[in-house]
Amino acid sequence: MRRAVLNPLLFCLVFIAIDTFAQLKEKKPSISKELFGETEGKQVYRYTLKNSKGMAIRVINLGATLTDIITPDRNNEMGNVVLGFDSLKQYIGKDNGRMGAIRGRVVNKIANSKFTVDGKEYNVILSKNGEPWGINKRVWNIEEVPGKEVALKATYLSVDGEDGYPGNLNLTVTYTLTNENEIKINFMATTDKATPVVLTGHSYFNLSGGKDPKILNTEMTILADKYLEVDKGPGNPTGNFLDVKGTPFDFTTPRKIGERIMDNNELLIKTKGYEVTYAFRNNTGKLTLAATAYEPQSGRVLQLYTTEPGMIFYTANGLSEKVLGKGGKPFTKQGAFCLETQHFPDSPNQPKFPNVILKPGETFRSETIYKFSVRKM
Repeated sequence: MRRAVLNPLLFCLVFIAIDTFAQLKEKKPSISKELFGETEGKQVYRYTLKNSKGMAIRVINLGATLTDIITPDRNNEMGNVVLGFDSLKQYIGKDNGRMGAIRGRVVNKIANSKFTVDGKEYNVILSKNGEPWGINKRVWNIEEVPGKEVALKATYLSVDGEDGYPGNLNLTVTYTLTNENEIKINFMATTDKATPVVLTGHSYFNLSGGKDPKILNTEMTILADKYLEVDKGPGNPTGNFLDVKGTPFDFTTPRKIGERIMDNNELLIKTKGYEVTYAFRNNTGKLTLAATAYEPQSGRVLQLYTTEPGMIFYTANGLSEKVLGKGGKPFTKQGAFCLETQHFPDSPNQPKFPNVILKPGETFRSETIYKFSVRKM
């Protein structure tokens, strides 16, 4: 009886096929870097981070901006789920909407652009369009963080007096892309003078990957029973918290964003959609689930975890079709939503709100996580 002999070449081909399949299934996490442009004599780089499952994010060192989040849908088709631009010129321009940038020193409203620390009044310096320039317009330093998961550490020194704020503020933001399709954003800051600090990331999400130009069919859940009351003038917080129950701001159970966005509600009419600050049930400073978004067309799910006490939910009511985003595609009103985790607007002037004054010897720390997954149906 003849014994079967395995052809060495055939054996080699089988081994290569198995190895190739394994590599396609699980890829080695990686970071790459390319020049994105220059501004004010400084070079701006774009970093691409990929995890073992093929998910990718991109970050530029202008404003430590998260420009791309590329994730699979239920059919394993990859798509970019945040809005952005193709060029540095657009990110620098007046129509950039601070998309994906780290915002601060104090994000959002400061009533009358003034606050007082240790008995001294400070005036925030505004840009030509009436907003603080902020750290989103500055070029940060970025370095790769070694480890099992890919990560970038972005640092920036906001000098004493910059934009009107006191103290030399050392800022660090670390982006980590895990192999569980999570984006971890860790904030840290120290100062040599007492100064207010309220930081956030400002990504505009469309979980359909652009296949649905609107986000009105996205189901949203927000674990907050209260939202901030604002005055009838410029919309500054009054310091009071209102119940969401019985209002169009109640997302304590899953509900489509567009279900009540056109309700006859004074705040909705004024802001032309959702632009509301929520106070989370959890305000212990511990990392916890705060919101969940589900996009039915793609099956993508975004779970938001944070240590922050609040969040601004914004439905991109000011986006204009005159502004072109990636691939020359025009933006659309309510074509995205923002989940801006943070301490509350105008906190330096609101004694009822949690403290935001950072003092010498203290360290500000905060964490927000975007966790992506899919529902098959």
